[in-house]
Amino acid sequence: MGDHTETVDLEFDPDVVSYEELLNKFWKWHNPCSQRGTQYMSAIFYHSTKQKMLAEQTRDEQQKDHVSPIVTKIAKAGPFYNAENYHQKYILRQHRDILDSLHLTDEELILSPLACKFNGYLGGYGNFEDFLKDTEGVKLTRKQLDYVEQQLEKVSRF
Repeated sequence: MGDHTETVDLEFDPDVVSYEELLNKFWKWHNPCSQRGTQYMSAIFYHSTKQKMLAEQTRDEQQKDHVSPIVTKIAKAGPFYNAENYHQKYILRQHRDILDSLHLTDEELILSPLACKFNGYLGGYGNFEDFLKDTEGVKLTRKQLDYVEQQLEKVSRF
């Protein structure tokens, strides 16, 4: 594929978290004023007029907190293509013992909510208490739990 932007296709339950809450987290967790090439640009791809309007509204609100102009692109979502397998759950793939313990095929890895949670927490996003809540009912070994707790202490981004 030629010119592309690396992004995620985020599915969410609006009964659990609103689109506006997700946008606010998006603005908080990155620098929307950083100018980058197409591959790594900051972008929001919307699926409806309502999503577009909320993205623009939250961008305008965020601009008040920045001296530099926000350069995040807001554009209509087009086709989404999965990246190559070695890009899927990239952080989790760096923790081979945990990845192997999940016993997932490459296709299952893309779709697995548990793999997604491991990927985020191993990247330092969140805290151990939230990890325990998010994985409640999932049979995890003491070794897996200890490893995630250790990683969160080491690389926590909060």
